[in-house]
Amino acid sequence: MTDLKFFVYGSMCEGLVHFSKIKDFVENSQAAALRADVYRLKVGFPVLLENGADPVAGELLSLKNLSTSELLLSLLDEFHAFNRQDESKSLYWRKSVQVQTAEGQSETAWCYFLNPTKLPASAQRIQGGDWKSSLLREPALTEKLTERQRTYVLRLGSTLGREIVPIDLGLYRELMNLELIVDKGRRLALSKLGQEVFRYLA
Repeated sequence: MTDLKFFVYGSMCEGLVHFSKIKDFVENSQAAALRADVYRLKVGFPVLLENGADPVAGELLSLKNLSTSELLLSLLDEFHAFNRQDESKSLYWRKSVQVQTAEGQSETAWCYFLNPTKLPASAQRIQGGDWKSSLLREPALTEKLTERQRTYVLRLGSTLGREIVPIDLGLYRELMNLELIVDKGRRLALSKLGQEVFRYLA
């Protein structure tokens, strides 16, 4: 690819939680689609598995300054836990794909697909690939959290070692009911779902 372009979907799209991580790199954006299988994670956001047949809507992003391309690749690879040396250990794979723009043009772009061995058993297939409608019907868990819940998850997720983060009983019950924390006796920690929510909030 002579120009660095990305096909993004879900939380990376404009207006959603992770667009802020890439917006300073973006020169322009246009509606586009590719074929894949789409699954909704328990946190609410979609992931793609490659070689699927469903049309998946997203955005084709072009970089503002190609001199930033390696920096952006490094940042996004780290965010998606993509291991350049050993893809089998990656959470996501970065693949070069063909996408169709809304004007009917074919473009080459990078896209992150979930490593299928990392697909959680709780993930639900979105028939037809329409993840946008899925989010409209049932917003992501990150959108349902109160400010207190969000603040605590962020604080707990940022702690190092065995630091104890104080919590009141009401908030404790709320986060336990949401399955976002686990009680390890002398301290609290984020559950697996809590860690995933933290990743989307951080």
